Amino acid sequence: MALSTVTYSPAQRGIVISIPTLVLSVLIAAIMLFFLLSSLSTCSCPSSLQSFNDNNNGGDGLGEVDRKERISATKEDIEWIKDQIQANGLHMQDNVLRKGINPRTRAQQLQDLIQFKGISHYEGPESDNHTALPCPGELLVEEHHSNYGEPWAGGRDVFEFLAESSHLSPNSRVLEIGCGTLRVGSHFIRYLSPEHYHCLERDELSLMAAFRYELPSQGLLHKRPLIVRGEDMDFSKFGSRVVYDLIYASAVFLHMPDKLVWVGLERLVSKLKPYDGRIFVSHNIKFCSRLGGEECTKRLTSLGLEHLGKHTHDSLLFNHYEIWFEFRRSKA
Repeated sequence: MALSTVTYSPAQRGIVISIPTLVLSVLIAAIMLFFLLSSLSTCSCPSSLQSFNDNNNGGDGLGEVDRKERISATKEDIEWIKDQIQANGLHMQDNVLRKGINPRTRAQQLQDLIQFKGISHYEGPESDNHTALPCPGELLVEEHHSNYGEPWAGGRDVFEFLAESSHLSPNSRVLEIGCGTLRVGSHFIRYLSPEHYHCLERDELSLMAAFRYELPSQGLLHKRPLIVRGEDMDFSKFGSRVVYDLIYASAVFLHMPDKLVWVGLERLVSKLKPYDGRIFVSHNIKFCSRLGGEECTKRLTSLGLEHLGKHTHDSLLFNHYEIWFEFRRSKA
């Protein structure tokens, strides 16, 4: 039987020859890609690329700094909001806030709450069964927001200044002397990890406002702040082992006898993180000025405290500034 002869055209011969060549090329490319990827996983990459990898893979380096929650508004934030106000045609003099469909003042709202117990309410035996945290009318109309020498919004200014000046992170621990109704404290509580905010407050009515209104209304109950009623600068209920990154008193030392302030400072030194921790006292330090500069410095030194300077912090929302005195623990 004769063998049949197959004849290929030039184009067909080219196809037959190109198939093994294509396979070989793909194989070589795969080998080169394997070695390239292997080298990238172990090479010393440029700093910018390494920082990017650290930020996205949870490594060390700049990632930790970049992941911190921003506290204060940036210049870009301010410019953006100003642009939004202008774009919407809002003018300070032309736009006056108006009341709603029930234009009552706080005093009138309070009277309605007392007289009518609100708009709709339970009567008789069921009246005490439906409100988990009974709240006095004075708190519901937020009368306690007017108990300070400046607008309630000033609490945000204080928080921003202190948190950034002391380089706080959410894992930091903060102690406030005299938190009142949490004008400042609510911002710290929201920013910090649960149980990391502590406060010593002596006024019962302020504490009632904090517990019965501010914490529930702002959704902060899960943060479990430790707020203790007490005076005479007794910090024993906060535990003997806790060490704070920030301790501050906003206009509180002005109302204390000098002797009590010094007693409090002596007790607080051991609770402040050495070197990195900060104590901030606002407005003026009469307990120090009455002693004189040199005598005050000597007493602070004997306690292991160092005065780092005086700061002026401007408000974002209104024409106001506060003066703060900064101290640190100079001995371990």
